[in-house]
Amino acid sequence: MSKNKVKIMKVCFTAKGTTLDAQTEERFGRAPYFIIVESGNGSFEAIKNPYADGGGGVGPKAAQVLIANNVKALVSGQVGGNAQEVLVAAGIEMYTYRAGGLVKDALDQFTKNTLARSG
Repeated sequence: MSKNKVKIMKVCFTAKGTTLDAQTEERFGRAPYFIIVESGNGSFEAIKNPYADGGGGVGPKAAQVLIANNVKALVSGQVGGNAQEVLVAAGIEMYTYRAGGLVKDALDQFTKNTLARSG
């Protein structure tokens, strides 16, 4: 008997708060928090985006936070061109979620594979 292996990967959601009940944030580089969910078991952690209130060029710096946390997919409303370049180079898949709902809603749509791929 062989067991099916569940592919576990880290998925980042841009958010205005620190829980799965938080509102999603449209802007990647300016998102106050990144909620990183383990797709295999649903555990998550919230990371404060240290660049949310920074000057210009915050997108590529925020992308480095995802890379440092081994994120494999990003779900956000809008990702700027410079940040996209960094994310693509790192092999991070990007998905668009603009429904303005909660992180758990975006996670549900990601899990059901109903989000549009971007980048």
